[in-house]
Amino acid sequence: MRITSFAAILFATLFVTSAASAQEPRASVEGFGGLGVGSFNTVDTNFGGVVTGSLTPNIQLLGEAGRLSNVLPTMTQTLFDVSPVSMRASAFYAEGGVRLIGGSGGLRPYAEASGGIARLQPHVTGLPSGLPGALANAGLAFLNSTAPIGTVGAGVQLHAGNVIADIGYRHHQVFSDSWMDALALGGNLGSNEVRFGVGVKF
Repeated sequence: MRITSFAAILFATLFVTSAASAQEPRASVEGFGGLGVGSFNTVDTNFGGVVTGSLTPNIQLLGEAGRLSNVLPTMTQTLFDVSPVSMRASAFYAEGGVRLIGGSGGLRPYAEASGGIARLQPHVTGLPSGLPGALANAGLAFLNSTAPIGTVGAGVQLHAGNVIADIGYRHHQVFSDSWMDALALGGNLGSNEVRFGVGVKF
């Protein structure tokens, strides 16, 4: 009788534990906006989305896609700031990577690294309105290029139920070998970004 009772209690405990574990959120979807610091006079707006899946409570795989509004380095942007004609180089990108996340409560710090592909698109502003500007940007469209991109970052997540709020920093670097490297003036194409995001776990 005792053995039967013990077996029943053990089975019930395992069932409840398994059910609770199965109900724990193991994935999340998040939308974010970012402020990329360019020249002293320019703050660029970035945006995108992130999907994560948990391998363990502290290791997540992530997939991210977004747009960086300007990947030209600070020196180049500063020079264009004093010119009537300005050039920018935006990038649409997609990456995959790993996030290490600490803690287990409502406040969880993390660090991550990812890599992928970026599509670089140069734009010119400040030209006379109408045909000259339109022709210049139409011509630049033929100079779009694709290059590898890598990102490292860190931040803090706030968890409240299934809702996530995220604040963090990202450094994006584009590893380009196209004509656009000349615009970097010896620097690197990329973006330093302060990021804010909101998402849900499921």
